[in-house]
Formats: sequence, C-alpha cells, structure tokens
Amino acid sequence: MLKEKVMSPKIKGENLYSRSFVSRRWTFLLCFASFCFGIFFTDRMWNIPESNDMARPSVTEAERLKLISEGCGPKTLYQKEVKRDPQALFGEVSKTHNAIQTLDKTISSLEMELAAARSAQESLTNGAPVSNDVESKQLQGKKRRYLMVVGINTAFSSRKRRDSIRTTWMPQGEKRKKLEEEKGIIIRFVIGHSATAGGILDRSIEAENKKHGDFMRLDHVEGYLELSGKTKTYFSTAFAMWDADFYVKVDDDVHVNIATLGETLVRHRKKPRVYIGCMKSGPVLSQKGVRYHEPEYWKFGENGNKYFRHATGQLYAISRDLASYISINQHVLHKYANEDVTLGAWFIGLDVTHIDDRRLCCGTPPDCEWKAQAGNICVASFDWTCSGICRSADRIKEVHRRCGEPENAIWKATF
Repeated sequence: MLKEKVMSPKIKGENLYSRSFVSRRWTFLLCFASFCFGIFFTDRMWNIPESNDMARPSVTEAERLKLISEGCGPKTLYQKEVKRDPQALFGEVSKTHNAIQTLDKTISSLEMELAAARSAQESLTNGAPVSNDVESKQLQGKKRRYLMVVGINTAFSSRKRRDSIRTTWMPQGEKRKKLEEEKGIIIRFVIGHSATAGGILDRSIEAENKKHGDFMRLDHVEGYLELSGKTKTYFSTAFAMWDADFYVKVDDDVHVNIATLGETLVRHRKKPRVYIGCMKSGPVLSQKGVRYHEPEYWKFGENGNKYFRHATGQLYAISRDLASYISINQHVLHKYANEDVTLGAWFIGLDVTHIDDRRLCCGTPPDCEWKAQAGNICVASFDWTCSGICRSADRIKEVHRRCGEPENAIWKATF
C-alpha cells in the first residue's frame, strides 16, 4: 500500500503562484506582439480615404506654412502681412473703381453719340431744313471738330441790331471763314420762320442771308413766348450741323469779345457736362400780366419762392455732351415760360458742373471799361435794366470802342 505524500499548505501556494506568474507573462507578451503586428499591418495595408468634408488649409495658411518652412520667424511673418494689407490693397481697389468709372463714362458717351446721330438723322429725314453747312459736312463724311458754335438769337424786326453786330464784334466775309477754318469758331444769327411760311418776313431774311451768309435757319415758328422752344431747337440743330466742344447762345443786343470768350471756354474743355454763365436765382412771379410771369409757378413751391440757380439768358454756354443730351431728349424736355429757367430746369437733375463766371455779364461803360483797363477784359457787356444794351443798335459801337478787345486779339489767341 502506497503512502500518500502530504504537501504542506505553504508548498502548494508557491506552485499556484508560479503557474499564475508564467501565464500572466505570456499573456502580456502575446498582447504586446499582437498590438505591434496590428500597427504594422495597418500602416502597410490600410489607406485612409480622404474625406471631402475635411478642412483644408486656406491660401493664407498655406503661405504662412511656406514662410515658416523657409525659415521666417513670427516677427518676419507679421511684417509681411502688415505690408500686404493697408494702403496697397486700398490702392488696388481705388484703381479698379476708377477704371470701372472710366469705362462706364465711355460707354455712356458712345450711347449718347449714337442716339444723337439717330436723332439728327430723323430730324433731317422728317423734313427739317438742311443748310449748306450740313450738306458739305455730309459730303465730307467725318465732321471737323470746332471749338464753339455761337448762335445769336435774333428776330425779324432786329435788322439794325444785326447790322450793328456785323460792324463791331462779328467778323465778316473772308475773316469769318478764316475764323472758322483757323480758330474753329462758328458764328451765326439764329432765326426760325414766320407763322405764314414763305411770307414777306421769311423772304427778307433769305435776301439778307444771301448777302451776308451768316444765318442759321430753324424749323421753328418765331414768337417771344416761344423762346424756350427756340432754344431747344437751336441746340439740337447746331449739334446736328457742327461737332463742337461748346455751344453758345447770346442775344443780339449784347456785346461779346470773341477771343476772351474762346479763352474762357478752353479752360473748361476737359470737364464733362459743363454749364457756364452768370448764375442767378430770381423770384417766381405768379401774378398775371407782369413781365416774366410763370404760369406754372405752383411747381416751384409757395408764393414768394425763388428759382433754382440758372444762367442768365443774355449769354451762356454748354458743353458738347449737354447739347447731345438736349438733342436726344428734345421731344420730352419740358418748357417753362422763361427760356433761361427752362435750360436750367433741364440740367437740375443731372450731374452737371455749374460755372458762375461774372465776366459773362459785365455792365456797359464805365463798368466794362474799368475792368478792361485793369487787365480783366469782359466776355460780354450789357445793361441789366434793359436785359441787354439799351438802344443797342445805336450804342453798341461805343461799347465796342471802350470795352472791346484789340482787333487782332482773336488771331493771336491760342485755343
């Protein structure tokens, strides 16, 4: 009979602890090996697809990373960002804005020229009178560019006034042609036709024009109350006949120094939408029967109100683009009773440069004489009390003698 070996509790506990230690050690080694194998397998075999929603560095971040990789520290990076931001970017934006504005103005100018050409063609097609000047320009093809067209507003009864102007400040014959060819200045008496077309009044003007050749006939019925319509027709017709930088309207009882007028206008030649004259703001007269009564006075507000600023009617000038505007829109431009107010109303809602030049409204001697002696020759002279030179047919020679520029001034002038 075999004897059983009896193990003590101490020896039995040591054996159990030894086995547990061995199994824990192998378990740890196996787990570690599995972890290493997993990392190795994942790195070699598992390509993570790029997500479309994954945030990507912006251009600015990419530049920052590039600068840092090139060895630029935070200070250098900050300096480069500062140099890029302030005035440089503002300058580029300003240049772009100016370029867009220039392009917009060029397109607008071309559109206005096209519309004006169509308007002129329609007026000629519809039977408006065509002068020899228009026919010659059409035969030449492209129009010549003149400095200014001066239209002298006259009436059938103003023969003596016209003759007084011909003997003072308006060149005649070959001198007038030379003025047009060498200086680019056109001067014409502006008149329409009588209520009975072809009557004695029209025939008298035709005979006078045949002698002097200095009239511009309008498709317009003459009448004092029709001055606003005559002004609109004048600018539209003049624009169709001659391509000029400026278009001037002057009354036939005003003395004008042509060379000084040309020098004055040339200073504003490069400005767009120019409206030049002696700007004033008279009262709106609502009372019937008085001179300069405004039937539509209620449009200007309460009784006692004044008109907006506008050039006095004795003499004013507008630039080519404004004459084009009148020509294009002549059928929808509203006419008020007073011609000078009407012209100002056409421009009040436009981006127009109003130039107030007091040399365009000097008084008669001694006012204009004193100014001439001081070296400040007047462009135009007249009496405010008469809205022109009082008894101009008799007095304009005296005004010309005392206030007129030297006879050769126009030929010495450089425009």
